[in-house]
Amino acid sequence: MKTQEFIESGILEAHLLGLTDKKEQEQVREIVSSDQALEEYTVRLEAGINRYFQKGSVNPPEAVREVVKLRTARDRKEKHQFTNEDNSRRYLDVEVNDTHIKVHKFWRPAFIAVFILSKIFLIAGLYYYFKSASQKEELQKLKMQQIEQVR
Repeated sequence: MKTQEFIESGILEAHLLGLTDKKEQEQVREIVSSDQALEEYTVRLEAGINRYFQKGSVNPPEAVREVVKLRTARDRKEKHQFTNEDNSRRYLDVEVNDTHIKVHKFWRPAFIAVFILSKIFLIAGLYYYFKSASQKEELQKLKMQQIEQVR
């Protein structure tokens, strides 16, 4: 396969993004290592992809930063060893042990008010339903009495 055809096929991008299987990975490594121009193109492409993702990155919320600081301080005490191959970046697994849903404090009264109002409307609806049913029965009885009086 010629260098330009290989570049246009898109397999390099897929390889750099980790979307290729083992066979394709080996094939790409073999071809890239045998062609100097392709190796340079791959380095530039990888740098471009890294710049793109760095540009679109977002700083974590302050609460997450605090959790990471606390855990890193704890891990330093335990002398945690990072197993990341790239020593320039170190990642920590962040776990949340909280099983409760946290809601903003202004939503709680709103939820309580909606709950109470729904119960009030339910009771009122049942009351008027049974009242309507009893009025229909009374009206039916009155009609029957009127018919009997006419006869």
